[in-house]
Parts: sequence; C-alpha cells; structure tokens
Amino acid sequence: MLNTTLCYIEQGDAWLLLHRVKKEGDLNRDKWIGPGGKLEEDESPEEGMLREVLEETGLTLTRWRYRGLVTFVSDRWEGEYMHLFTADGFTGTLIDCDEGTLEWVPKADFAGLPQWEGDRIFLRLLETGAPFFSLKLCYEGERLAFAALNGEDITP
Repeated sequence: MLNTTLCYIEQGDAWLLLHRVKKEGDLNRDKWIGPGGKLEEDESPEEGMLREVLEETGLTLTRWRYRGLVTFVSDRWEGEYMHLFTADGFTGTLIDCDEGTLEWVPKADFAGLPQWEGDRIFLRLLETGAPFFSLKLCYEGERLAFAALNGEDITP
C-alpha cells in the first residue's frame, strides 16, 4: 500500500486546488484536488505533506491540522493510505506546478468541479469540522462501490 498526503489550504472562503491537467497517465487526470503526494521512506505524514506542499505550490505552511486517514482500495490501482490535512497559515508565493494548474477556488464552487466521488465525502467532513476520522473508499474503476466512515457503512 502506498502512503500519500493530501492538503487543502484555506484562505478566506476559498481552497487552493490543483487542476490535474499536465501529467500523462495521471490517475487524477482532469480532477480538482489539493496538493500532496507520496511519502518518502523516512518521512512522517506531516513531513511529507509539508515537503509536497512546498514542491507543488511554493508555499511554506505555518499552521495545519491532521484531519483523517483515507484508505483507498481499487480494482485498477495500487491500494493507498492517504493522510489528509487542512492548513490555514502559510508564507511564500505560488509557483507554477508541473502536475497541473493551481487556483484559489471558492468553497461554494468546488462541488461543481470534476472530482472523485469519495472526495466529496471527506470534503464534507472537513467542512463540518468532523473530529479525526478513518474513511475507507473502495472503487470499481472510477465508480465508488463502498464507503465506510470509522468502520460504519456509508455507501452513497
């Protein structure tokens, strides 16, 4: 299982999102997601998240929260444990990202953008201030076949 990070950076009523349009063969192609990526062998989730955010955005986070662990199971891709963070403090200036286009998107507009069905579940949890959670998402192709929050079936 891969270990990855994902961080939603907040500024006012907007999230900093990455529209994944530049990388060939990207399983997130055309989706809108937060910055993040694979953990290196010697990194904690926090260290990996900070490194990935800096590499992809040019921003150094100064205040963040570890919000949950998302387990992805797929019939097409390797399984993944994704460490989910939010941040609302940072310094620096945005850079061009080689994986997509960075854009501050109003939270109210995010739901209308292309994203994974399971992402909609954890984004609701983030926005409602849910305590630390464990979310399991099982995909058949790009279809969400099963979802469990803290061990309870919540399949839409």
